[in-house]
Amino acid sequence: MLDIKDFSIFEADSGFDFKGFLIKIGSYWRWFILSLAITFTIAYQVNIRKEKIYAMESLISVKEESNPLFTSTTSLVFNWGGTSDQVQTVATTLQSRSHNELVVDKLQYYIGYLAQGKYNLVDAYGAVPFYVNIDKSKGQLAGTLIGIKFLSESEYEIRIPFAGNSVSLITYADNSYSNTAVAPGNFIKRYKVGALVRLPFLNWKLQIKDNPGFYKGNEYFVQFNDFDGTVSGYRGINVKSDDKGGSIITLGMQGTNKARMVEYLNSTVQMLIKRQLDGKNQFATNTIQFIDSTLVAMESQLKETTNELKNFRKDKNIYNIEGDGSKFSDKALEYDVKKDEISRKIAYYNSLKSYLKSSDDYAKLPAPSVAGIEDPNIVVNVSKLISLSTQRSELAYAVKSEKIFRDFDNQMEAVKKVLLENIATAKSSLQFDLAMVTSKINETESTIKQLPEDQQELIKIKRKYDLSDNIYSTFLQKRSEADIVKAASLSDIHFIDPAKDIGGGLIGPKTSVNYVLALFLGLLIPLLFVFAIFFINNSIQNTEDINKLTKIPLIGVIGLSKDNTNLAVFEKPKSALSESFRAIRSSLQFLYKQQKVDGAKTLMITSSVSGEGKTFCSLNIATVFALSEKKTVIIGLDLRKPKMFEEFNISNEIGVVNYLIKQKTLEEIIIPTHIPFLDVIVSGPIPPNPAEMIMSDGMKEMIEELKRTYDYIILDTPPVGLVSDALELAQYCDVTLYIVRQNFTKKDMITLLNNRVKRGELNNTSIILNGFQNKAKYGAGYGYGYGYGYGSTTYSNGYNDDDKPKSIFEKIMGQFRRKQIR
Repeated sequence: MLDIKDFSIFEADSGFDFKGFLIKIGSYWRWFILSLAITFTIAYQVNIRKEKIYAMESLISVKEESNPLFTSTTSLVFNWGGTSDQVQTVATTLQSRSHNELVVDKLQYYIGYLAQGKYNLVDAYGAVPFYVNIDKSKGQLAGTLIGIKFLSESEYEIRIPFAGNSVSLITYADNSYSNTAVAPGNFIKRYKVGALVRLPFLNWKLQIKDNPGFYKGNEYFVQFNDFDGTVSGYRGINVKSDDKGGSIITLGMQGTNKARMVEYLNSTVQMLIKRQLDGKNQFATNTIQFIDSTLVAMESQLKETTNELKNFRKDKNIYNIEGDGSKFSDKALEYDVKKDEISRKIAYYNSLKSYLKSSDDYAKLPAPSVAGIEDPNIVVNVSKLISLSTQRSELAYAVKSEKIFRDFDNQMEAVKKVLLENIATAKSSLQFDLAMVTSKINETESTIKQLPEDQQELIKIKRKYDLSDNIYSTFLQKRSEADIVKAASLSDIHFIDPAKDIGGGLIGPKTSVNYVLALFLGLLIPLLFVFAIFFINNSIQNTEDINKLTKIPLIGVIGLSKDNTNLAVFEKPKSALSESFRAIRSSLQFLYKQQKVDGAKTLMITSSVSGEGKTFCSLNIATVFALSEKKTVIIGLDLRKPKMFEEFNISNEIGVVNYLIKQKTLEEIIIPTHIPFLDVIVSGPIPPNPAEMIMSDGMKEMIEELKRTYDYIILDTPPVGLVSDALELAQYCDVTLYIVRQNFTKKDMITLLNNRVKRGELNNTSIILNGFQNKAKYGAGYGYGYGYGYGSTTYSNGYNDDDKPKSIFEKIMGQFRRKQIR
């Protein structure tokens, strides 16, 4: 059982004795050692059960790549923009939900492959000999471990424990959840490898990998996890740009499975390259789509004019009809082509202007080159507008910052304003050119009207055919150029170092952290425990507590007796405990001399409550007087709860009570003891009115008669804090000793003692601290110069006759032994 050691409460202290405080804490060293042993054992068990944590990295660069087929002679102009803000865009994209959804879905990382490790299940991705192809359109058992045991190379067993009547299913086609009924208990069924499994809660086909190794008899587990939860876990990928090289990005992941991390890092970059290239080719894709839709219309128109020309030539001599009209036809075609080019430019500008005013998504704008527009201001701004619109759409899945979207909107709004001004300027110039070409076409048509009707009709049909054929050929050429440029486009993202498992990479677990935490908790827990005991304890702990609470002198400190007898002084006269009683004897003789007491001297011993050691102190103080060959008698006046007779193995049938009721004479109640010069008077049978008997004249007569025979009269009285008997006996005593027991007597009792002394109820009072254990201060009776080293061999070697040091077993057993304080 834990004993509260010597603590000093800081009441009325002006300073803090830090050294003393540390010594007090040190007295509980066994508890600290036990606590540390427990916490370090727990930390060790936690550490050995933790899976190893690895770190894998991949290094990429972001650098603008120009198309190798893009030249100044290419009529289809594309502008890819620069690398400004691309690094930040790439970093944001890698951590975006939409990007990681694509990667997780491609790798099917929502399917967990596990195996039984030494202490728990571990991620066995890349190490299992099989993989499962699931039907995404059908439900799969969600969150439950599906055991797979290979009975042979071609047969396996599925084992699923069902705890309830229904299970949750997840359908990965739309990431929806549903429920299905099952029979509680273990579901066990065998299947052939490669066979289709069709169950209400499972739909897959298990396939063996190439070079699977030996797997017969092995057991593995498959688990279908939440798709969104899996994606969230991979969004924590670490993306860090190099401070020295602004276009260099390091991708890092930490986890327990290196194969899984390597594949994910490389796949996420490959997916990023594909998405970036698709975004980069968006300009060309939009252009191709626009050209394709135009070619469909032009093909129909060309077919119509071809048929019209065939019908005209039928049954006619075309060579005689053409005549000189061919030169007028060629000239008209030249003007028609120019007019068509100008008209297409104006139409593109009108369409672009309307689109800018009515739409907020500019990612599908066709290239200005499809209309023959090569104005660098128009081309660059359209390209920039498409790029900004695409980036904004991607960021909508990655960030929720309104400020970022406002920045994009402001940039696009500025580009729109510039484009609208460019469109207005370009249209004015084109309107003038259109008027000039129209004028020349009118002049040519006036000349043609002077030709014969057949020639006019032929020129009219040929003009329509040649114009359609020319436009169709031009668009075919531009589409071909767009296809070539798109196919030859290069991504701006490149691998420098793909992720690869080359061994090593171990970064955890951080076992040292757990051991530091174990050290901290191992010290903190017992410290808090000690503090709790300390602050809730209101009992006397040491001499300092007594000095703070009272001015009554402390004349002795008695150590804790470890023997099974209360006659400690007589049985071990050379012990340190005996020396402490001799020190008290010296102090008492000084007090008697100071009070000028001659002849017999009386001493009353009392305390606050029962159990503080009154009888123990009475017996041993009487013994030290007797050992100095002084006739001493000890009187048991605790008439309510007599004990003293037990110590001398005598009967309590005759004692003080018999004398006070005139049944026996004084000589008849005095009992000699085996201790020379020491007699004892026991209390006798318990009376119905002990207080009245003590107040009787017989008590006075007994004390007076004893003074004529004995040198010292010791009165062992009942506790003054419980009954008033001791107060009635104070008138017969020269000195009163008040016993205070360490860790037992409450501080409030000292206040009660002060009041009794102040009222004069107790005279010539002194205090003895009993049951003191010197484990939490500098020395027993610190500051008084006596009784140092109780029970310790540090200072007593050669002076005291204490027992040899006890073994560890004896010390442990001694903790359960009855305290010898009465």
